[in-house]
Amino acid sequence: ICPGRGVLSTLNVCGMAAVWQQVLAVDDFEEDPRAQGAHGHRRSVSRGSYQLQAQMNRAVYDERPSGALVPTSVAEASRAMAGDTTLSENYAFAGMHHIFDQHVDAAVPRLQFANDDKHLLACCSLDSTLSIMTLFSSPPSVKVILKGHAGPVTDFAWSLSNDVIVSTSKDGTLRIWNTEDGRCIREVRDPEASELLCCTFQPMNNNLTVVGNSKHHLQVVNISTGKKVKGGSSKLTGRVLSMSFDAPGRILWAGDDRGSIFSFLFDMATGKLTKAKRLVVSEGSSICSISARSWISREARDPSLLINACVNKLLLYRVVDNEGTLQLKTSFPIEHGSQPLHSIFCPLMSFRQGACVVTGSEDACVYFFDVERNTKAIVNKLQGHGGPVLDVSFNCDESLLASADSTGMVIIWRREQK
Repeated sequence: ICPGRGVLSTLNVCGMAAVWQQVLAVDDFEEDPRAQGAHGHRRSVSRGSYQLQAQMNRAVYDERPSGALVPTSVAEASRAMAGDTTLSENYAFAGMHHIFDQHVDAAVPRLQFANDDKHLLACCSLDSTLSIMTLFSSPPSVKVILKGHAGPVTDFAWSLSNDVIVSTSKDGTLRIWNTEDGRCIREVRDPEASELLCCTFQPMNNNLTVVGNSKHHLQVVNISTGKKVKGGSSKLTGRVLSMSFDAPGRILWAGDDRGSIFSFLFDMATGKLTKAKRLVVSEGSSICSISARSWISREARDPSLLINACVNKLLLYRVVDNEGTLQLKTSFPIEHGSQPLHSIFCPLMSFRQGACVVTGSEDACVYFFDVERNTKAIVNKLQGHGGPVLDVSFNCDESLLASADSTGMVIIWRREQK
């Protein structure tokens, strides 16, 4: 463990969406039932927010250095949100909060906190099960085990309201689960009987899930009916290993085991996919993880994509147009040659000192990098796993970080508080 000293911002990040929608959206509000959270709270959603934010982003374009990702020195609102602390202080950890070992001896490839939630965490395992954990109890406990898959579970995703999880498996099925009691609500078999390797919800319409398989295909599935969406399929050059939508859900990126990332335009009305751009990151290198992010600050200009690609580097790309074209911004050295590692953007970032990303590594460590530093970019390093760290996830206020490894261990890290 690499403890440090730091202060925890008093900001409740669960309320961030509402705060920024008030800042960014001046009209055309509507109450959206899809935005109802796990505990019944509702958030206002503005159809005009994205357009207005784009205008504001363009307005500050000339005030910042070319290629900069974080706001200018006048970004007072962002600094107030993050707190008057350094990046190292923001990401200092006091140690391990809890260790889960219910999947011991089988790798845990994915884990994720529930949306806008501090205490609900889920993970999937190559032992053919998923589990939902609650960190609210003392001690933290396993709430429910999701059993039904006949093969290793490769990926899963929470619905926006956290009442449903979808999962993919090498048994060739997509399953939809009730997160309260662990019941399997529906099973959808791949028509090609191929291994299903990744999945993601369409962020604006959680009836639709995109699934990637081992026969190079992407497919949009309506989970309410279990049927494929007409026009919602496409083919990559290799096994589909990773996917991510942009925040509005209009662009989907997908990566394969041949080293290519494809961008697709998603038709919000029909669910149709249209192939737009292709980038070869490294021929023959698996694209294990794609994470899209529009920075939370209204002053920050460029949306970004974080990539793990088995090239012993964590790659950060800038999204340069509305077709998802990518331009390499920077990279960070990590040990990554073969394992399916994943990385994330931090949900709350200190724009006073920079912005932070977190990744697993094959050397059994968790690394924090400052994306604006050209040298000595490592902000923190957590040690304690017994094998390659495959995935990481922050809860909504960044008080806890979860990490999972190839031995089946899940560690919950507690951020230092004063």
